[in-house]
Amino acid sequence: MKTAKIHTLIFMLVLAFPLLAQEKPNTLPDLQTADYEFFDPTRKEKVEYKFSTAWRLEAGYTQRDQKQDTSSLYLHGVRLGATVDFNLPYNFSVQTGAIASVCYGVDNQHYALVDKESAQAHFVQNNIIQTQLVIPARVYYNITLWKKLRMFFFAGPQLNIGLSSYDVVRNYMSESVTEWAEQQGIKLHNHDRYADKQLYRTNLQFGLGGGFEWDRYRLQSGYDFGLHNVLRQPVVEGHKMQEWSWLLTFSYAL
Repeated sequence: MKTAKIHTLIFMLVLAFPLLAQEKPNTLPDLQTADYEFFDPTRKEKVEYKFSTAWRLEAGYTQRDQKQDTSSLYLHGVRLGATVDFNLPYNFSVQTGAIASVCYGVDNQHYALVDKESAQAHFVQNNIIQTQLVIPARVYYNITLWKKLRMFFFAGPQLNIGLSSYDVVRNYMSESVTEWAEQQGIKLHNHDRYADKQLYRTNLQFGLGGGFEWDRYRLQSGYDFGLHNVLRQPVVEGHKMQEWSWLLTFSYAL
């Protein structure tokens, strides 16, 4: 019985030997068809960059400064809208979107004539409610500080499209000064400054800013510089006006 078992074991080893002795397949490429980069000793593994998008809801505060040659009108309001980030390699991203801006401001224009009533206070109060559509085109650069905490900087243009700039006028001038003001073309009735062609509807700005981001939450601040004149019909010939703006917003990535 033992002799039969020994013969059986020897027979199985004889059958298995060709399989154990079989050479492993050659994993090296054919030198005649291999790509030339295979022979480059400095070659590195190729890194595949994945492009993605991130949609955000944004809300915050904005202040607009309508800077004329001799005065400034400050409008305060809110920004509400949605943006999308196109994530790029090397921690860069590009952002655009559509944001509604609603602002309010009060401007008192004083006038005086050399007459018996010149000692009185002659002024017109302009209560302005302005709405605009804001379309940003920003380039962002992100720096990871710790885990999901990131710091970022951004720069790029921003296009503001004026929807309405309603002016509620209150006249606190005497009759004679009112007459003079109307002769000068000063509007003393309620009107829309865009519809009445006092202002150009489009305003191109260039902005700089930065902020911090934690996971899906982002807090940012920035300043946008007006690049051209937006005053279409100046009261004083030759006067120009640029609209600059400051923002502080909070956004959440969907």
